[in-house]
Amino acid sequence: MRAAAGTAALLALALAGGALGCGGTRTTAVATAPASADAPATGTLRVFAYEDSVDEEMLAPFKAANPDVTVKTATFDSNEEAAAKLRGGFEADVVEVCLDEIRPLTATGQLRPLEEAGIPGFERIVPSMRDADGVRDAEGRLMVVPLEAGPEGLIYNTEKLPRGIDEFADLYDPALAGNVALEGDIPLPTIAETALALGIRDPLTLSDAQLDRVMAHIAEHRDGIRAFWQSDADAVNLMKSGEVIAMNGGRGLAFQLREAGVPVRWVRAREGLITWVCGFGIASSAKNVPAAYKLVNYLLSKPAQALRARNGYVVTTPDALSLVGPEVRRTADPAVLEGAIAEEEPQDYDRWTRAWARLQAG
Repeated sequence: MRAAAGTAALLALALAGGALGCGGTRTTAVATAPASADAPATGTLRVFAYEDSVDEEMLAPFKAANPDVTVKTATFDSNEEAAAKLRGGFEADVVEVCLDEIRPLTATGQLRPLEEAGIPGFERIVPSMRDADGVRDAEGRLMVVPLEAGPEGLIYNTEKLPRGIDEFADLYDPALAGNVALEGDIPLPTIAETALALGIRDPLTLSDAQLDRVMAHIAEHRDGIRAFWQSDADAVNLMKSGEVIAMNGGRGLAFQLREAGVPVRWVRAREGLITWVCGFGIASSAKNVPAAYKLVNYLLSKPAQALRARNGYVVTTPDALSLVGPEVRRTADPAVLEGAIAEEEPQDYDRWTRAWARLQAG
């Protein structure tokens, strides 16, 4: 899920390189599924993902149900980082993939197609996510099993801002100067949301002039931006310390902030809703394909999906909502994303990346 790992996790990743493996055989052939999804799995399973997808709460039921599988994990901050590590010889069996960041993984052959027959619950996924761009490759082969989504919006401290905010444009209001943080780990969310704030209707297809206009707007307000947060942990620290009282971010981040004791509210911005979709795929370096399928099927199960819902995310399988209360059901139902703009990597994303790097360097 889009919950970045942060500095500690990057250190853990470096240390885990030997544990997860480096420099083995790779293949982009279809990963053959076990004859039965119920067949027991054994051996070591290497999982490479965002931090909260591999926390103990999420993996404990899988470990308990599969005592003969040894789970080893490592985390990353973005799929671009993951692709670079895998390309450099880092090995994993399963890797978390976000559809708007998938290109670095597919372009360098880091994923293997899955057999849909090996994912019995695949048809339970809501069609809008099951058929989203990136789930299948150009040949129609299944590359990613979507597992969760997260709407991007506004987060503010309800005690410090009792009247609240409800527009992305509010983040650039001089009245909030010095008290705002913007997502800075990847370019897409903040650039797209600023485009919406400027009245650009298609924020993922920006002309050169539109991108220049967006970047100029952010740069013009640069002195009023307290920080560009680089991970969920970073964002929590900024809010908890009182350094900032408003930021852009997902509902899952707002959940973490409340868990940390920060009185915040997440709201959908009036300009529009942008959402990401993430899931799991099988890495080209996979050595334990049966256990990889076992994990993906567990993550798609009703109990695992219900856990994602309770942690503030939108699930991909509506039938899992029967396991949660009405309040969680209201926020985790895929129907809440109706009319949302699905995050997809822009065709000219390299231009976005270069512009973003220049902004942060300045």
